[in-house]
Amino acid sequence: MNLNLANMLTIARVFAVPVIVVLLSIEHSHQTVLSAYLASGVFVLASLTDMADGYVARRQNLITNLGKFLDPLADKLLIGSSLIMLVELSWVPAWIVVVIICRELAVTGMRGVAADRGVVIAADSLGKLKTISQTLALVPLLAHYPVFGFDPHPIGMILLYVALGLTVFSGGNYLYNFYKNWLQLE
Repeated sequence: MNLNLANMLTIARVFAVPVIVVLLSIEHSHQTVLSAYLASGVFVLASLTDMADGYVARRQNLITNLGKFLDPLADKLLIGSSLIMLVELSWVPAWIVVVIICRELAVTGMRGVAADRGVVIAADSLGKLKTISQTLALVPLLAHYPVFGFDPHPIGMILLYVALGLTVFSGGNYLYNFYKNWLQLE
């Protein structure tokens, strides 16, 4: 296994997931504002590793198959688990999370089928924009509680609806490209 710096940053993002889940579980059971802020802070740090691992991998020519597999998986684990915990806390509607997770599963499945046929469906700019918008929505949603009179939750919800739109639109784009490539293979 090739554990270069880029891959270690990605693995750090995976290890941040249970930390966020535990912090939000503490918030759920004890109503502690601090654990929500800490969860948001860990999420921000983990999200920064996403930018860092890609930068390091490209700059130092450390792109590996392990990294290609782990990077999108780490993103899905981080975002998906955070969204699920926000439903548990009743901070976001469940239907939004269902749509986002179903899109992720569908696109991952399509990529797997395409890869089996020797076709690579790479992340496009819409998919990357979707991930960025989801990340930007989650930061204020995880913090949730007002600070110095500013309530981050409404901003987070607006950003989440934007992310939802991009999620559905980019999923449709992947679906279109998948079937366009699939028809060429048949």
